[in-house]
Amino acid sequence: MAEERMAETGTVEESSADISGCVGPCDVPNVVLITSSAGEAWLGNIVKFDQYRSLLDWAVRCRDAGEMLCLPREFLECRISPFCS
Repeated sequence: MAEERMAETGTVEESSADISGCVGPCDVPNVVLITSSAGEAWLGNIVKFDQYRSLLDWAVRCRDAGEMLCLPREFLECRISPFCS
């Protein structure tokens, strides 16, 4: 679904969406890793379909702006530091 939507919106060249096993913090479900030249942002507990849609819409806005924009406010509580104890 994400790959199809990315193709529709034209973000497939700048972005990728992969479903995988654990990408780091295996004790946190549904982890999203966002990388850019400015660094990384880790999000965890992304459990609602609307959250994934919001992330894709944000990626489209970033593409249109030509830069990484601030994440939507709804994801502030989802930020995690995966390798800090």
